[in-house]
Amino acid sequence: MALLRMRNAAFSLGTCSAGPVTLDVRPGERTALPVGSPQEAAVIALMAAGIAKASSGCVLIGDYDPRVQSVNCKRIAGFVPHEPVSVRERDFAGYIAYRAALWKVNTRNALAYAAVLRERLADMHEAFAYPLIGALIGMPKLVVLDRPALAYAPQILAVTETRAVFSTHTNAAAAHAFGRPHALAMTRA
Repeated sequence: MALLRMRNAAFSLGTCSAGPVTLDVRPGERTALPVGSPQEAAVIALMAAGIAKASSGCVLIGDYDPRVQSVNCKRIAGFVPHEPVSVRERDFAGYIAYRAALWKVNTRNALAYAAVLRERLADMHEAFAYPLIGALIGMPKLVVLDRPALAYAPQILAVTETRAVFSTHTNAAAAHAFGRPHALAMTRA
């Protein structure tokens, strides 16, 4: 069973458009999608995480349609945005408590897991590490990365462990570093 299924999934609102994308991401797979622009990459990542709803086509996360069952989708897919987050060291525990509440995870367990992840991501700048840690708190089966920093590919893939990873990119080199580039996308990029 695929954790992420996109069938001619496209988004269109005003001048913003993305897709269409057709792909499957199965448990444990790492799939990278190179696209033509940062805006398209961001929108496709948001669709893959169930945050932005497809205007046409279909997106299923697990067996759930984000247009109808967005809460169920968010329990499966953890989203890591492209933008670094600005959380001061002293606010980190509050950030993790907030993320734990979103995922309905015990705060003490979340803080302990976050400490382990921070140790494993010690070489990654905290502005990039914190969103990844926040996304992993709920133990998602699928991690969706919007244009992750190429320099951090080894660390990101190491902490995602055996989870499925779907990432969007604006160049083929970054896509190759994060997973199996999706063939259809390679012809579009």
